[in-house]
Amino acid sequence: MKAAVGDLLVIEGARQGEPRRIGMIIALRHDDGSPPYDVRWLDEEHETLVYPGPDARIEHRETFRTS
Repeated sequence: MKAAVGDLLVIEGARQGEPRRIGMIIALRHDDGSPPYDVRWLDEEHETLVYPGPDARIEHRETFRTS
């Protein structure tokens, strides 16, 4: 998994009925874009250090940017 600042980290709910969490990557710990990431969660407006698991994916800025 590789990311850049500004990409979205999407974590699917682990159990049925759990909501999807979406956060924006605000800082990288490694120059190559590998985890962990500093993430600002969009729904809760707080920041955490995240080591993404298998239920996580990256949406790169180019994917969700509109012209």
